[in-house]
Amino acid sequence: MNNITRLLANCTLNTTRCHLKYNAAALTAAIQLRGKCKVVDKPAPGAGQQFRRTVHYPEEYTVAPLKITHLAGRDPVTGRLVAKGIGGGIKQKFHWVKWVRDGPSEGPPQEERVLQILDDGCRTAKIALVGVGDELKYILATENMKVGDIIKTSRVIPRIPVRPNEGDAYPLGALPVGTRIHNLEKNPGYPFHLIHSAGTYGTILRKFDDKVVVQLPSKREFAFDRICMATVGRLSNIEHNKEHIGSAQRMRLLGNRPRSGLWKRKEGKHGRKIRKLPPMSLATPPPKKKEEIIQLTLNL
Repeated sequence: MNNITRLLANCTLNTTRCHLKYNAAALTAAIQLRGKCKVVDKPAPGAGQQFRRTVHYPEEYTVAPLKITHLAGRDPVTGRLVAKGIGGGIKQKFHWVKWVRDGPSEGPPQEERVLQILDDGCRTAKIALVGVGDELKYILATENMKVGDIIKTSRVIPRIPVRPNEGDAYPLGALPVGTRIHNLEKNPGYPFHLIHSAGTYGTILRKFDDKVVVQLPSKREFAFDRICMATVGRLSNIEHNKEHIGSAQRMRLLGNRPRSGLWKRKEGKHGRKIRKLPPMSLATPPPKKKEEIIQLTLNL
């Protein structure tokens, strides 16, 4: 595109005669170059796309493992490399986590049983298979969750805060101050949006009016609506950030592309190369203006 701009810069428009003056060679080259250029809209940073994998979701929710297409950092439409440092990795099974814990608005809470706790290679925290009635779903497992535990879900906000257990889901207004939570709704009625990583948790600090102040894992404080749902407890796999990789092959199996073969010793490309500072140079003064010669004439 820069070449086209540079070539079209030679074209000028004479507004007095409304006649277009152009360089024929430059215009011909611009037309030929136009067919070779392809405009690609790169995604803006922070758009929420990983470019690591594409999950093929069915129309209805299911607990069966879903098929995955690895992208290796490339755009699924154009095929161009967008995110560096991604590539390889072993095949993983993707389990569809249900990000909505919907309970009754009146009466006793809904009870659900934990049937299985398993690892998921596509996320850092462990997941739990939960059953209620004839429904099965996956949720994020807490630190001390075990098979056979009974967890509760309710949307009732009582006058006195409840005494929840790990894995229970209640509105923020129903939980006491100091409770550790995860899977927090950003806005009422939306799926769980915050605090999903392994070993993380948020803390309820205080309440005012219809708002509840929660401290997120980043230590920042936000005020949420008191009817926003949250799950009690700290997420599982708390030693995830202390895991020792041990070898380059292990890093490759995790889906990270190595950078060991990119650095060039002579050029220092793709790496930091320490060089000496340049020698001292003199700051030259600006050039002096030429003296104007004044000619005096006298008409006689």
